[in-house]
Amino acid sequence: MTPVDYFNKPLAIPQKQYEALRTFFVDKRKAEDVARCFGYRLSAFYSLIRDFKTSLKTNVSEDFFFKTSKKGRRIKSKTPALVSLIVALRKKNFSVPDIKTMLDAKGHTVSEGYILRILKEEGFARLPRREQKTKISPECPQIDAPKSRLLSLQPEKFSSNIPGLLCFLPYLANYDLLTTIEQSLYPETKTIKRTPSLLAFLALKLSNVRRYSVDDLWCMDRGGGLFARLNVLPKAAWFSSYSHRVTRTMNLDFLRRLHTIWKSHHLLGDTANLDFTTIPYWGDATHLEQNWSGKRHHCLASMLAVLAQDPDSGLIDYGDTTVLHKDEHAVILEFLDFYKEGQPDDAILKYLVFDSKFTNYENLGKLDEQHIKFVTIRRRGKKIIEHITNLPPSHRKKIRVACAGNTTRTMFVTEEKIFLKGYGKEIRQLAITGHGKLKPALIITNDFDLPIETMVRKYCRRWLVEKSISEQIEFFHLNRVSSSLVIKVDFDFTMTILAHNLYRLLAMALERYSHLTAMSLYEKFIFNSGEIEITDEAIHVRLKKKRHLPALLTTMQQYSDVPYPHLDNKKLLFSGMSIS
Repeated sequence: MTPVDYFNKPLAIPQKQYEALRTFFVDKRKAEDVARCFGYRLSAFYSLIRDFKTSLKTNVSEDFFFKTSKKGRRIKSKTPALVSLIVALRKKNFSVPDIKTMLDAKGHTVSEGYILRILKEEGFARLPRREQKTKISPECPQIDAPKSRLLSLQPEKFSSNIPGLLCFLPYLANYDLLTTIEQSLYPETKTIKRTPSLLAFLALKLSNVRRYSVDDLWCMDRGGGLFARLNVLPKAAWFSSYSHRVTRTMNLDFLRRLHTIWKSHHLLGDTANLDFTTIPYWGDATHLEQNWSGKRHHCLASMLAVLAQDPDSGLIDYGDTTVLHKDEHAVILEFLDFYKEGQPDDAILKYLVFDSKFTNYENLGKLDEQHIKFVTIRRRGKKIIEHITNLPPSHRKKIRVACAGNTTRTMFVTEEKIFLKGYGKEIRQLAITGHGKLKPALIITNDFDLPIETMVRKYCRRWLVEKSISEQIEFFHLNRVSSSLVIKVDFDFTMTILAHNLYRLLAMALERYSHLTAMSLYEKFIFNSGEIEITDEAIHVRLKKKRHLPALLTTMQQYSDVPYPHLDNKKLLFSGMSIS
C-alpha cells in the first residue's frame, strides 16, 4: 500500500468515517458522491453526518475520532456492595492490611491503595497508633468466611497478616515432622485429611491465638490456610468437634514419635527437668480435683499436668494432663517408662531433677535401683535447720557457681551423708546458705561423685522448667482452655508442646537469639504481614520491612532448595518487601 492509497482507501473504520466526513464538509462534495466513493449507503451516510454534528454539540471535551488516553493507572470503578463491606470493616477499627486480607479471602482482588481511597472518600481518618495486643486481637468481623477446603496451589497472589507462620515449615520438613504427623493415630475427615488437620491446630498455637471461640480473624487469612495446605483455616466449631475424637492413646503415641525424633537429632541431653503445673477451668468443674495454683496463690478446680524439659535445648519431651492426686507420686516412674520404652538399656538419660513434692522417698529408691541419678530438694523441718545451724564453720565450704551472662555467684555449702527412712539407705545432702534466703536450701542426690559446684548448678537449672511453664501460660494460654474435658485439654497441651519445640528449633537456628522466649521470637520475627505468590515452581513469601527481618531471611535462605511434599513439592522462597 502506498501513502496515497492509505488516505484514499482507508481500512480502519474510524479513518474511513473521518475521510468521508472531511470530503463532504471541507471539499464540499455531494452526499451521493461521497457515499458512492467510500462504499456507504446514502441513508447510512446521512446518519453518520447526524451523529457527528450531535457529538460536536454535546461532547466538546472528547474528540469524535481521536481519543487521547489518560496517563497513569486506571481508577477502578466502585462497587456499592464492596464499598459497603469496606466501610463496615473500618467501623470495627480494622486497619487497611486487615481489610485487604479479609477481602482476599472473599475473592475480591483489590489493592490497599484502592481501600485507602475508598476510606478517604467516605470520610474516614487514619487509625490512631495502637498497642500490639489491640492489633493481634481485634473485634470479630461479622462477615462469612469461606468454607475450608484443600488448596489446589494454582498460580495466584494474595496478602496475609500471618505469612511468618510459613517460616516454621522448613523445620517441620527438616526434622521429618510432617511424616510423623501423617503416620500418627489422629483422626481425619473426608474434607480435611490428617496432616492439614494437625497443621491447622498448630497454626493457631504458633500464632498466639488466645482462645478458639474468641477471635476468629484467622479464619479469613489465607496465609494461615496455606500453612496447612487449605484455602483458609477452619472455623472455631470445627476445632472443637475434631478434638471430640482424640484419645490419650493418640497423644501418647504422638509424643513417643516426637521423642524418637528429638533423640535421633541429639537434642536430648543426659538430664530431664520435671515439674507439675495447674491448668484451671473457669466453668462448672465439679468432676475436677482441687489443685494449688502458684499463679493464683490458692487452690481451685483444675487439671494437674506434668511436663519434662531438656535443660540444654529447652525442648519439652513429655506432657500429661490426666494426672490424679492418687497417682501423682508415680508420675516420675511413668515418665521413665515413656523414655525407655523399646530401649530399656538407654544410656542417654542419667539425671532427673525435680521439686521436693514431686514424688516420695520410696520412688527415689526405685530410681536408684534402675541406676538413675536424681537431684531434688528436701523439706526443711525445724530439727534439720537447727542441726545445720549448729554445725561448726569448718564444715562449710565456699563455692562459686556459674550463672547466666558469664557471671558467678558465691555460696556456702555444707556436705554430709544422711539416712532417709523412706529411702532406706544413705544419701548425699548439700545444705546451701548465702543464696539470699533465710533458710538453707537442702539438695539431696544419689550421686556421690559429681562436684558440688556442678551439682548446685544442675539443680538451679531446674528453674528453666518453671520458666517454660510460665511461657506456656503467657504465650500459649495454657490457663485459658475452653473445655472441662481432660482429654480435650490433653490434646491441646500436646499441640502446645509441639508448637513450643518449633519455637525452640527456630531460636537455635537464629544466631544470638537462642535465649529468647516464644513470645519474644513471635514479636520480633513471626508477627509480620506481607504478600504470598504461588507459581508453578515455588511459593514466594514477601515479608514487610522490620528491624529483625534480615536475620530471619538469612536463616530461611538455607532452606530455599527444600521441597515440601504436602505443598506438591514446591519450594518456599522468602524475601523482603520495600514497604513496612
